Amino acid sequence: QLASQFPSADVALLTAAPLIKAVCNFKQVSKTLEEFDVEERPSSVLEEKYPNLRVIQSAVKALHAQQHTLQTVDGLEIHYEKLCICSGGRPKLLTQDNPYVLGIRDTDSAQEFQKRLSKARRIVVVGNGGIALELVYEVEGCEVIWAVKDKAIGNTFFDAGAAQFLIPSLDTDKPERAATCKRARYTIEGPAATQGLAVGGGGDRQGQRRGLEEPGSALGPDWHEGISLRGAEEVSHRVSVEYQSEVKQIYTHQDFLLSPLASQTADTGSWPVYAQLTNGKTFGCDFIVSATGVVPNTEPFLQGNSFALAEDSGLKVDDHMMTSEPDVYAAGDVCTAGWEPSHLWQQMRLWTQARQMGWYAGRCMAADVLSETIELDFCFELFSHITKFFNYKVVLLGKFNGQGLGLNQELLVRCTKGHEYVKVVLSGGRMLGAVLIGETDLEETFENLILNQMDLTPYGEELLNPNIDIEDYFD
Repeated sequence: QLASQFPSADVALLTAAPLIKAVCNFKQVSKTLEEFDVEERPSSVLEEKYPNLRVIQSAVKALHAQQHTLQTVDGLEIHYEKLCICSGGRPKLLTQDNPYVLGIRDTDSAQEFQKRLSKARRIVVVGNGGIALELVYEVEGCEVIWAVKDKAIGNTFFDAGAAQFLIPSLDTDKPERAATCKRARYTIEGPAATQGLAVGGGGDRQGQRRGLEEPGSALGPDWHEGISLRGAEEVSHRVSVEYQSEVKQIYTHQDFLLSPLASQTADTGSWPVYAQLTNGKTFGCDFIVSATGVVPNTEPFLQGNSFALAEDSGLKVDDHMMTSEPDVYAAGDVCTAGWEPSHLWQQMRLWTQARQMGWYAGRCMAADVLSETIELDFCFELFSHITKFFNYKVVLLGKFNGQGLGLNQELLVRCTKGHEYVKVVLSGGRMLGAVLIGETDLEETFENLILNQMDLTPYGEELLNPNIDIEDYFD
């Protein structure tokens, strides 16, 4: 955005990872819904496209916001006119430096996971977000114990009804995949390669940061496609969900044998690591996957500066993506929207919002330089997200879980087992949100009904009558 708006200005991208993430196969599905893939490419691709853009590969050591300078770990000092911090989130690991606890965040850790899974008979997955959901569905040939802290799976994305609709997918064999999506893979020459790094940048290896503390950039939305997630056993799918439970303690094989738990646990096998859950059960396994979400990656920027932080520790930004420090902007997982949001939008740390915020932040920086006014972008009017879980298309619109509505909401639900799940959130007769699972073809119609806030009281439950072509009716 910046390089194309200011072809004669110097634009630099400072990144700790040797590869950049690029959006490809972008498709505008409707007014606010968009679909795209994220691909790793060498930074030269960007530099060839924009002659005024330089990619500097190094991690940030310190920011001196008042002086408008950045220091890198390589000793480089960079002076800037405007800065945008897009350092994303880092995984909340259950525990640091335990070789049996693996966080999955970037290409590197996903490959490490694949390698270790190939020899595994049982793993414990902790977490209830997007990565945990994809993981338990994709893993084959290995028993999975899935510990979720909530009463239902995937509560970040949907309610207990939708969870119930999806659960049977964990017991059935996965459909045969079409040809895997082709991904360009790049290997890295130089010092990184000698550390056994095949692809991707930085990353958490078994919770231990290599070299100069360089976390790699986040995985794309379809990270598990094209890599085989197979364990050592013959079984296809074996998932047991432990609800309302978190990890209380992690034991090594040695510690476990010495603990009173050894005599109380029915699990007789010999395992390298044991996870004791808060529900009283203990499971032995080959390793534990920590997929409990991310925290804003603000660390190197805070020291010596006075950034306003939000409750979730993100850098607080206004409706022009500006932080509280002069000429410093932020976008994506590292920031928290500090403006009064539209009643149909909420921030979620997802790829779609990262792309939208980055694009909009670029426009805001440009408007500031050119002393132009700029309105908050339309993408912040309505929350919309399109993804895939358990091989079903999933569309989330507006206040899809009735966020912030309390008792002042009415739900309409239509469910056809194994085929589709449709939920509409109404308040005062107006549609405020929807969850669509399966090929419903309702996303555009519902998006319009939410945006135009038409009074739907006269239609009552007929709104979801499968015999009425609602799409055609409201066209």
